[in-house]
Amino acid sequence: METRFIADAMLGKLARWMRVLGCDVAYFPTIGDRELVELAADSGRLILTRDTLLVRRRWVRDNHFFVEGDDFRSQLRQVVERFAIDPNARILTRCLACNALLAEIGKGAVRELVPSYIYETQEEFRICPICSRIYWQGTHRLGMAAEIAQLLKTVP
Repeated sequence: METRFIADAMLGKLARWMRVLGCDVAYFPTIGDRELVELAADSGRLILTRDTLLVRRRWVRDNHFFVEGDDFRSQLRQVVERFAIDPNARILTRCLACNALLAEIGKGAVRELVPSYIYETQEEFRICPICSRIYWQGTHRLGMAAEIAQLLKTVP
């Protein structure tokens, strides 16, 4: 079973890049430690944290991964290594804003929702079932794959 994560307020950029990789990462930047721990327990998520005080608390001890370093690049490498995440297996399958799995949507259904150039040049679209953001495989996908390869020193 795939590890599901919840990132603390210090790890927003890491959470976003993990979502790019298709990881299930909940992120609520304004919640406190107690609520973070309760959400993790209630949803079966592992806490990603940089908070040394948080990891010392007994109710977190067995349900966290301490992320070292301030740079999201090294943080991402740590998490990918530790949890054996294949960076290419599920790239861009989750909404980057709200973490939901994207669903396919017919081209005709997005005609009025995307710029006309995008509609004319793309054939496949996905939609977030929660926030209704529309995604397509534009040049940004290649750019993100190249960025991930650079971040993780892998071949896209």
